[in-house]
Amino acid sequence: MARSSRPEPRSAVRVERVYGEHDGSGHHVLVDRLWPRGVAKAGAPFEEWCKDAAPSADLRKWYGHDPDRFGEFARRYRAELGRDPAREAVRHLMELAHDGSVVLLTATKDLEISGAKVLAERLRRALR
Repeated sequence: MARSSRPEPRSAVRVERVYGEHDGSGHHVLVDRLWPRGVAKAGAPFEEWCKDAAPSADLRKWYGHDPDRFGEFARRYRAELGRDPAREAVRHLMELAHDGSVVLLTATKDLEISGAKVLAERLRRALR
Protein backbone atom coordinates (compact mmCIF):
# COMPACT_ATOMS: atom_id res chain seq x y z
CA MET A 1 0.00 0.00 0.00
CA ALA A 2 1.47 3.31 -1.07
CA ARG A 3 1.90 6.00 1.53
CA SER A 4 0.30 9.34 0.94
CA SER A 5 2.58 12.23 0.05
CA ARG A 6 0.69 14.27 2.63
CA PRO A 7 2.90 15.45 5.50
CA GLU A 8 2.61 13.82 8.90
CA PRO A 9 0.12 15.52 11.23
CA ARG A 10 1.59 18.12 13.54
CA SER A 11 -0.36 17.13 16.62
CA ALA A 12 -2.23 14.48 18.49
CA VAL A 13 -5.77 13.28 18.80
CA ARG A 14 -6.92 13.45 22.41
CA VAL A 15 -9.98 12.10 24.22
CA GLU A 16 -11.57 14.01 27.10
CA ARG A 17 -14.87 14.14 28.95
CA VAL A 18 -17.20 16.88 27.76
CA TYR A 19 -17.83 17.81 31.41
CA GLY A 20 -14.17 18.43 32.26
CA GLU A 21 -12.11 21.58 32.12
CA HIS A 22 -10.55 22.19 28.71
CA ASP A 23 -7.40 24.20 28.13
CA GLY A 24 -8.75 25.61 24.90
CA SER A 25 -6.07 24.10 22.68
CA GLY A 26 -7.21 22.09 19.71
CA HIS A 27 -10.48 21.71 17.86
CA HIS A 28 -13.04 20.24 20.29
CA VAL A 29 -15.55 17.85 18.73
CA LEU A 30 -18.41 16.07 20.50
CA VAL A 31 -18.44 12.47 19.21
CA ASP A 32 -21.48 11.10 21.04
CA ARG A 33 -24.73 10.24 19.28
CA LEU A 34 -26.80 11.87 22.07
CA TRP A 35 -26.49 15.41 23.36
CA PRO A 36 -24.81 15.33 26.81
CA ARG A 37 -27.09 15.95 29.78
CA GLY A 38 -26.68 19.27 31.48
CA VAL A 39 -24.73 20.89 28.63
CA ALA A 40 -26.40 24.00 27.26
CA LYS A 41 -26.28 24.35 23.50
CA ALA A 42 -25.41 28.02 23.88
CA GLY A 43 -21.80 28.17 24.98
CA ALA A 44 -21.17 24.42 24.55
CA PRO A 45 -17.50 23.53 25.18
CA PHE A 46 -16.89 22.33 21.61
CA GLU A 47 -16.80 23.70 18.11
CA GLU A 48 -18.85 20.99 16.45
CA TRP A 49 -20.93 17.88 17.00
CA CYS A 50 -19.92 14.95 14.81
CA LYS A 51 -22.58 12.41 15.73
CA ASP A 52 -22.05 10.39 12.53
CA ALA A 53 -18.71 9.31 14.00
CA ALA A 54 -20.42 7.88 17.09
CA PRO A 55 -21.48 4.24 17.45
CA SER A 56 -24.94 3.48 16.06
CA ALA A 57 -27.87 3.60 18.46
CA ASP A 58 -28.26 -0.19 18.26
CA LEU A 59 -24.59 -0.81 19.04
CA ARG A 60 -24.57 1.74 21.86
CA LYS A 61 -27.64 0.15 23.45
CA TRP A 62 -26.24 -3.38 23.09
CA TYR A 63 -22.92 -2.36 24.65
CA GLY A 64 -24.36 -0.47 27.61
CA HIS A 65 -20.78 0.34 28.75
CA ASP A 66 -20.39 -3.22 30.05
CA PRO A 67 -16.60 -3.70 30.42
CA ASP A 68 -16.99 -7.39 29.54
CA ARG A 69 -18.42 -6.41 26.15
CA PHE A 70 -15.81 -3.79 25.29
CA GLY A 71 -13.71 -6.04 23.03
CA GLU A 72 -16.70 -7.04 20.92
CA PHE A 73 -18.04 -3.49 21.01
CA ALA A 74 -14.72 -2.15 19.70
CA ARG A 75 -14.68 -4.75 16.90
CA ARG A 76 -18.24 -3.90 15.82
CA TYR A 77 -17.64 -0.16 16.10
CA ARG A 78 -14.49 -0.35 13.97
CA ALA A 79 -16.60 -2.11 11.32
CA GLU A 80 -19.17 0.71 11.50
CA LEU A 81 -16.42 3.29 11.09
CA GLY A 82 -15.61 1.73 7.72
CA ARG A 83 -19.12 2.37 6.38
CA ASP A 84 -20.92 5.61 5.50
CA PRO A 85 -21.90 7.92 7.07
CA ALA A 86 -19.24 7.15 9.71
CA ARG A 87 -16.50 6.81 7.08
CA GLU A 88 -17.14 10.39 5.90
CA ALA A 89 -17.13 11.63 9.51
CA VAL A 90 -13.76 9.91 10.08
CA ARG A 91 -12.37 11.60 6.96
CA HIS A 92 -13.54 14.95 8.29
CA LEU A 93 -11.90 14.31 11.66
CA MET A 94 -8.66 13.27 9.93
CA GLU A 95 -8.64 16.54 8.00
CA LEU A 96 -9.07 18.44 11.26
CA ALA A 97 -6.23 16.45 12.82
CA HIS A 98 -3.93 17.26 9.91
CA ASP A 99 -4.61 20.94 10.46
CA GLY A 100 -4.03 20.84 14.23
CA SER A 101 -4.93 19.15 17.46
CA VAL A 102 -8.31 17.43 17.72
CA VAL A 103 -9.99 16.76 21.05
CA LEU A 104 -12.72 14.12 20.91
CA LEU A 105 -15.26 14.85 23.63
CA THR A 106 -17.64 12.32 25.16
CA ALA A 107 -20.02 12.19 28.12
CA THR A 108 -18.86 8.64 28.89
CA LYS A 109 -17.54 8.28 32.43
CA ASP A 110 -14.85 5.69 31.70
CA LEU A 111 -12.77 6.87 28.75
CA GLU A 112 -10.81 3.61 28.60
CA ILE A 113 -13.88 1.66 27.50
CA SER A 114 -15.48 4.37 25.37
CA GLY A 115 -16.30 4.69 21.73
CA ALA A 116 -14.23 7.87 21.70
CA LYS A 117 -11.16 5.83 22.61
CA VAL A 118 -11.80 3.43 19.73
CA LEU A 119 -12.33 6.36 17.37
CA ALA A 120 -9.14 8.09 18.54
CA GLU A 121 -7.13 4.90 17.94
CA ARG A 122 -8.61 4.66 14.45
CA LEU A 123 -7.66 8.26 13.69
CA ARG A 124 -4.13 7.89 15.08
CA ARG A 125 -3.55 4.75 13.02
CA ALA A 126 -4.85 6.39 9.85
CA LEU A 127 -2.73 9.50 10.40
CA ARG A 128 0.56 7.60 10.70
